[in-house]
Order: sequence, then structure tokens, then C-alpha cells
Amino acid sequence: MKMSTNLANLLRPNNLEEFVGQSHIIAKSKALYKLIDKKEIPHLFFYGKPGTGKTTLAKIIAKNSGYDFYSLNATSLKIEELRTIFKRYDNALLKPLIFIDEVHRLTKTQQEVLLPIMENYDAIIIGASTENPFFSLTNGIRSRAFLYEFKPLSYQELEVLTQKAISKLDITIDKEACEYLIVSSSGDGRALLNLIDFASKVNTTINLELLKELRATTMGDGVSSSQSHYDITSAMIKSIRGSDIDAALYYLARLIDGGESVEYISRRLVILASEDIGNANPHALNLATSTMQSTSKIGYPESRIILAQCVVYLASSPKSNSSYNAINNALTYLHNNEVLDIPIHLQDSHIGYKYPHDFGGYVSQEYLKKNLKFYETKEIGFEKTLNEWYSKIKNMI
Repeated sequence: MKMSTNLANLLRPNNLEEFVGQSHIIAKSKALYKLIDKKEIPHLFFYGKPGTGKTTLAKIIAKNSGYDFYSLNATSLKIEELRTIFKRYDNALLKPLIFIDEVHRLTKTQQEVLLPIMENYDAIIIGASTENPFFSLTNGIRSRAFLYEFKPLSYQELEVLTQKAISKLDITIDKEACEYLIVSSSGDGRALLNLIDFASKVNTTINLELLKELRATTMGDGVSSSQSHYDITSAMIKSIRGSDIDAALYYLARLIDGGESVEYISRRLVILASEDIGNANPHALNLATSTMQSTSKIGYPESRIILAQCVVYLASSPKSNSSYNAINNALTYLHNNEVLDIPIHLQDSHIGYKYPHDFGGYVSQEYLKKNLKFYETKEIGFEKTLNEWYSKIKNMI
């Protein structure tokens, strides 16, 4: 029996003009768009959520440039497989474009095999991952390539895909179902088309009841209209930051009732615990992290209790963004000034290094070539105690 082509493949774009999403990197005014248009393709690594177009864009690049396209997966990739492809193109005028999915799983040995190929441009390497591969890729690989983050498709972009699907399949989707379809797909274009595809096989007139039979809840970090995701999340975070327990619980309840994933909510709470509370109450980060770990194992409906406990604790905690400001100040300095040399005694050779424990816990020595100040304590909550400790340490000499 011949399998029918799924909707996602039927609607897969063949060129940049048909591609939906990622306008922050491939709008006509962007550098990457111009490079693709001129067939001047660098090595690229794409990362972001599933269904955002990473593989599709790689295929468009290969087709537009006339390269032979090879799709591989780092989880099953063998070095001999790479070498066989490279050998096939020895002294050939045509270059292959090798697409490697799950690129963050590449071993260092596999990356070393890629290095000379990338250096000489004997092949174009494009990698993709749902995780940021920055820390898994070696310096050598990163210096030869560009990394681009793929963002979840917006509500409007998912609307565009929905209309394409409606035209292709000659179906109707009522307004309520269309809203749920987009919200529950959580920025994942493939998930949206997959739901439309199978719903249309049941009935060419698609309503909310049918969609909920196939997908009972949202898929995760969803995107939606301005009234039902970002605004509610923002309201919850700002209510916690403003120490309004009841308002924070109200918005938490709306997120839960609207089908927002427990993973998304708990991650937001972990971020807030560090960004807005920090060392004013260091236990806040511990509780938020425990909330994220425990809810990931338990799920709904019980996780609502754990989330509520965490929200109450965070809203009740003293607030400080001193650490948040400090790292932003440090990064701003780094981006706008020359990189400072590391003092010789701090380098791995240890030459001239004074071991503080040999001097009772503290000894004066140079740690930075310039006298820079990034951190300013607000002396709120436990942060005041930390500042007192810090002052005592500095006064030991």
C-alpha cells in the first residue's frame, strides 16, 4: 500500500520567498539572505525549537546553490560515512552540502574530521539542534561557522501556514478551532500542519472538539494571541516581582487553565528567582529549581500545588537584581572594550600565585589588569549579610 505524502512535506517551501518565519535572520535585508541569494554559503549551525524550519532552510540553501544534499544525524553518524562522502568529491567542481541534525551530539573526534573540510570549504556543513550547540562545539568549529537561533513561529506566521493548509486541502476550520490550533502548536509549524493533516482525514470541516480529541492540551512554550500567553506570563512575573501573592496566583491559574506546560512555567520561575530575588534570598533559586525538577516528574494536575507553593514563596521573598545588573554590566564592558590580558599568576602555570588559604583566607593580589566595578549590592535581605562578609574578608589585611 502506498503511503500518502504528509501535509508538512506537501507544503515544504522550495525557495526563500515561500519560507515562513525567522525573518530576524533571513529577511531580504539580512546578511544571510543576501549570501544565500548570491550562492556564497558559509558553514552554518542552526538551533531552536522543533518545527521552526532548520532542515527546510538547509534544503533551500542546497537547492538554490546547486549543491548535492546529504542529511545525516549526529546520534548515528559514523566517521567513515563522512569520509566516504568527502572522497566522492575529491577534485570535483561540485561541492556537497552536508546537513547534520542533533549537531550538539557530535563527538570531538567527529568534529576534528570536519575541521579540514570546513577550513578548505571542500564541503558546506550545516548543523541543526534543538539545543544551543555553543558549548558542545569546539572553538575550531565555531571559528569556521556562524550560529543562528531559530525562534518559535509567531501567531501570525502560524496563521499563514494554516491558510496555506486550508487552500491545499480544501477544508474549513472554524474560528474557535483555528485559535486553538495555533495556540496549542506552541510555535511549531510541523506540529500545526500535522494536526491539520490528520484532522482533515476525519472531517473536512474542522471544529474545536475534533482538534481536542487529537491534541488535548498545548504542546509547551506556546505562542498565541497577545491575550493568551506572553501577556499572562508577563503579568505573573511582574506580580511576583511586585510581591503581590494573590495577583501572581491568579495569573498562574490562568496559565494552568489555559493548558500552558508545567515545564514552561517552572522554567520562568527559576529565571525569576535568580534575576529578581538573587542573593537577597538564595533559597529562592533552590526552591524554584526543586519545583522545576519535581513538576517534570509529576505533571498535572498535582503540579499545580507545587507551582503555587513556589509562586507564594517567590512573591514573599525580598527582591534584588544586583547580580542580574552585574553580569549585564560585565558583558556590556566586554562587548565595547578590548579583552584584558589575564595576569600571569592567575594562568594555569600558577607562577607567582598566592594561595589565599596560606594567608588565613585572603591575600591582596592582582586579579584584573584594570580596576573595574560591575557589582553594586543593594543590601537587601541576605545580600546585606553577604556584603558584611565580603567587607570583613577585604579588611583582613
